[in-house]
Amino acid sequence: MSKKMLLLLAAMLLVAAAVPAQEPVIAPADNLIADGVPKIPASLAETAGRYGSYRSANLADWHPTKREMLIATRFGDTPQLHLVKIPGGTRQQLTFFADSVGGGRFHPNGGDYILFAKDIGGGEWYQLYRYDVVTGNVTLLTDGKSRNLAGPWSSSGDQVAYMSTRRTGKDTDLWVMNPSDPKTDHLLTQLAGGGWQPLDWSPDDKKILLEEELSVNESYLWLVDRTTGEKTELTPRNITEKVSYGEGRFSKDGKGIYVTTDEDSEFHRLSYIDLSTRQRQYLTTNIPWDVESCDLTHDGKMIAFMTNEEGVSVLHVMNTSTKKETLLPKLPAGVMGSLRWHKNGHEVGFSLSNARGPGDVYSLDVATGKVERWTASETAVKTDGFPEAELVRWKSFDGKMISGFLYKPPAKFTGKRPVLVVIHGGPEGQSQPTFLGRSNYLLDELGIALIYPNVRGSTGYGKTFSLMDNGFKRDGTYKDINALFDWIATQPGLDSQRIAVTGGSYGGHMTLAVSTFYSDRIRCSVDIVGMSNLVTFLEHTEAYRRDLRRVEYGDEREPKMREFLEKIAPMNNIEQIKKPMLVIAGKNDPRVPVSESQQIADGLRKQGTPVWLLVAKDEGHGYRKKPNQDFQFYATVVFLQEYLLK
Repeated sequence: MSKKMLLLLAAMLLVAAAVPAQEPVIAPADNLIADGVPKIPASLAETAGRYGSYRSANLADWHPTKREMLIATRFGDTPQLHLVKIPGGTRQQLTFFADSVGGGRFHPNGGDYILFAKDIGGGEWYQLYRYDVVTGNVTLLTDGKSRNLAGPWSSSGDQVAYMSTRRTGKDTDLWVMNPSDPKTDHLLTQLAGGGWQPLDWSPDDKKILLEEELSVNESYLWLVDRTTGEKTELTPRNITEKVSYGEGRFSKDGKGIYVTTDEDSEFHRLSYIDLSTRQRQYLTTNIPWDVESCDLTHDGKMIAFMTNEEGVSVLHVMNTSTKKETLLPKLPAGVMGSLRWHKNGHEVGFSLSNARGPGDVYSLDVATGKVERWTASETAVKTDGFPEAELVRWKSFDGKMISGFLYKPPAKFTGKRPVLVVIHGGPEGQSQPTFLGRSNYLLDELGIALIYPNVRGSTGYGKTFSLMDNGFKRDGTYKDINALFDWIATQPGLDSQRIAVTGGSYGGHMTLAVSTFYSDRIRCSVDIVGMSNLVTFLEHTEAYRRDLRRVEYGDEREPKMREFLEKIAPMNNIEQIKKPMLVIAGKNDPRVPVSESQQIADGLRKQGTPVWLLVAKDEGHGYRKKPNQDFQFYATVVFLQEYLLK
């Protein structure tokens, strides 16, 4: 080799040594718009990715004649329906769609088909489908365009009542159909507004119990004639107290209904209404907590119900004749849902999750006391060491005590820990001590303490508390978070100089508000599908839900209310947002339009505030598809590493 060639080769080797190998990165998929989001190192998927590799299971229904369960769980990118034939048995996948299928109900007469709902791309324009068990064929039952929500099966088991916006695009009318013969589909009762839902059919199928919800604190019950569609008011309007009703079931003899209601009470009690006299009998006055759900056995002899006691679920079973509770064995602690009796009348199924379990399905035989676990959801990371929630309280600006749940990082992290405040949506919602999923990575690997506050307006603490944020009281919720910052400063293990705030939906709005009015108290924030201006939000949210939201936030058509909402809008005070923000949105969001996220991101970028924007073209109100969820979390981790931890 010539001297010239040797010199050239040496120079090339020197250059190669001087340029480090470029680390592989995780590129956003074509469906994701990542504006300002830096490159995500691929190595993050090997660490943070493991915390997102878990499944959960949710009870959908019992088989009507066999001891088998229909559940929803995820094996691919989205949750789908599966059949489990024995406790601990394999999960046989039935539906295979790109979009999630989170629930379904067996045809009560034999279980030959399953009725389920599904939307496209998170748009929430749900269609009803029939899945035939023998053939696996799927049949579209609705028009493919309107929003349809399945209701209860008739007592005879061959009709289903459901709500549809088919007539006007915004009013949810009551429809009835025999899913085995879609030609029977017909409009039963025209209704105005979007807050209606059918609760149950009378034992003779002559009446349908219908709920009209005006807000989380005000609803009414109606009886609809199955033949004529005529509706008769069951609960009065000419009362001074606003009353809320939850679930409702006809008694087996058809003479009354069991309902959950906060009538004459701070909390929802299980009650019985005599249909002939309209007299009420309150059955759980001794329990000073909300009864969240209930289900009646097929023979009407027992009713199961769940109470929410400081965020933790407690299961109860009552004899409907004696009104006495059955003594139950000790159940796993956590947050329960999907309460369902088997037709055999002595087994009740439910879903349960807690800090160390992502969510599984159980059954309880009330005759023998036997508890069985039907699913054991897998997690890539061992959950035994995940911290339990610690209930904490602090005094707000007006003396009101506010509570929340604190999760502390493991002891290997020394010194004061940075804090991420996670605000729930709703606002009529509640943070409960359930499985944290990917957020366990923030605790275990990054040493970030997590606080989940339940600010005024949250449910679970009585109706007075849930009304404390309505209308002109909106900014009181922001002040509750400011008071939390004061409390953090008093805690020896928490670093009040390193606080980030995040939340989704209304929690996203709260994140934006706190980032605006208390910018000097935080390092950064992560806004997930949040409203940047409640006026523009109310004007552009889907019509079927607009009036329901106006009751909570205030009617933007009223001049004084509009002036107030514009005054407190983060978008109108954007110059006060000084700290970096990650904004996450779904293009198909029917609740909080993507424009709410886009306008805040554009405004921040224009004024020079660091902002990362992530928009999924195939998602709506929050990400449901696992690849999108993973990338969202990776971006969040990199963002917190850059702006909270440094």
